[in-house]
Amino acid sequence: MNVIIYGIIVILLMLNIVLALLYLSVRRSPYYVVYDEETKNALKRRVLHLKEDLESELVDFDIAEWEKTLEESIEEEIKNL
Repeated sequence: MNVIIYGIIVILLMLNIVLALLYLSVRRSPYYVVYDEETKNALKRRVLHLKEDLESELVDFDIAEWEKTLEESIEEEIKNL
């Protein structure tokens, strides 16, 4: 009976050590990044610029032409096999 209790105590101590190491690891290198206001604003401007570029490209995007090009390239690949 005492062996079982000592075994449980040893396992719990090891578990506490592992959890403490994980906690310290997370505290030293957080997974989030804090930006200053200037950097945040620059990132927001960049994202908005990329969004506008993407929206303008989507307006000019022709699905029928894309499907035709895709089919042609698939047929060409099949011929090359």
